[in-house]
Amino acid sequence: AVKLQAEGADIIDIVGESTRPGAEAVPLNKELDRVLPVIEQLASLLSIPISIDTYKSAVADAALAAGAEIVNDISGCRYDHKMGETVARYGAGLVLMHMKGEPKTMQDNPYYEDVLLDIIDELDKSVQIALAAGVRRDQIVIDPGIGFGKRLQDNLQILNELQILEQLELPIMVGPSRKSFIGKLLDLPSEERLEGTIASITAAILRGAHIIRVHDVKAVKRAAIIADAIAGHIETVQ
Repeated sequence: AVKLQAEGADIIDIVGESTRPGAEAVPLNKELDRVLPVIEQLASLLSIPISIDTYKSAVADAALAAGAEIVNDISGCRYDHKMGETVARYGAGLVLMHMKGEPKTMQDNPYYEDVLLDIIDELDKSVQIALAAGVRRDQIVIDPGIGFGKRLQDNLQILNELQILEQLELPIMVGPSRKSFIGKLLDLPSEERLEGTIASITAAILRGAHIIRVHDVKAVKRAAIIADAIAGHIETVQ
């Protein structure tokens, strides 16, 4: 994490439960055991905000108390009705992501009439849930959930038409880094998808993304600076 900060990361995202397609849920206590020691240590080492990637309000509560400042909820406040209230109590940032189904089954033949219209509708519902729980609008970021219950063509359409999400009038985050759609197009394993990731985040920034969630900070940060200069946006690499 310290190395990532030195390479240009603006936020460090900590996750204690894999959300890749087919992943099994992790018990609450195990997730807490994984993330809390890391957050407690990093809070004193980093000068940039820490984000906790969880859909459990109990994990979010403990992580925020330990020094995290942002909650990245892949369920968009749908799985745990206490999440919005927890975030509001701390005045923390909140990323609301769109996901069809749940990680274990989300890639089992997902289907949309129009993927972006579905995303806008569902994200708007998530935003309303958060606002009703007391979260301020200026605390919220939206994420279309690339790779989460999406087909190859869905992911490409999201990147190509990302600017449509601007109608929700909230900052947009995307996380195409090393995703399987890149692997399918290039026939490459996860660790060899850097170029595909750079192409994807460049397209996203040019179409309005404000925050990009990546693994390879140094290389992607450089590409993001150029894309940002072209688009006139301000990028944040997580």
